[in-house]
Amino acid sequence: MSLTLPLEFLLEIDKLKAVYRQTTVACDNNRFENSAEHSWHIALLAQVLAPYAEQPIDVSRVTLMLLLHDLVEIDAGDTFAFDTQVDMAAQSQHELQAAQRLFGLLPAKQAQAWTALWQEFEQAQSADAQFAKAMDRVLPLIQNMHNQGGSWARHRVSRSQVLARNRYLEYSAPKLWQFACEQIELAVSKGWLTAE
Repeated sequence: MSLTLPLEFLLEIDKLKAVYRQTTVACDNNRFENSAEHSWHIALLAQVLAPYAEQPIDVSRVTLMLLLHDLVEIDAGDTFAFDTQVDMAAQSQHELQAAQRLFGLLPAKQAQAWTALWQEFEQAQSADAQFAKAMDRVLPLIQNMHNQGGSWARHRVSRSQVLARNRYLEYSAPKLWQFACEQIELAVSKGWLTAE
């Protein structure tokens, strides 16, 4: 019996390791983090912080969403979280095309299921997707706070921008929202975020 493995997909996703983000890794001489590291980190973050979810969630689904959500950056690249709305709109179209190509390398049934899960994350309407989005937002906050403002300070990001970006926490994990708000105010007081 011969196994038919989706080797093309498995080799293709290795390219996520070569997509770099604005977040730096404080414990590794502030080198730029890659998207594969980010996906791994938020998948574990979701497992650890699942007890803070306000609504019942399926943490396995949340974790898979988080492992899949940035694969599209292999084709579309990473955009800075605080880019302009015009840049973000163009990025959405590139990411959709990337999702179709990448998940299309999988067997049809799995491709359909994973594309649907990726879209659920993007639309953030289910409790699972909202919690996943919240994890994707709060990890950079934690990292920037641990790194004296990190990418916020480099790009002169404002309090209002970070509050808006972390808004998913308000409903999906209110205790984490309170934590985020406290951290944001601390960042402003230290000059890591502008007070706007």
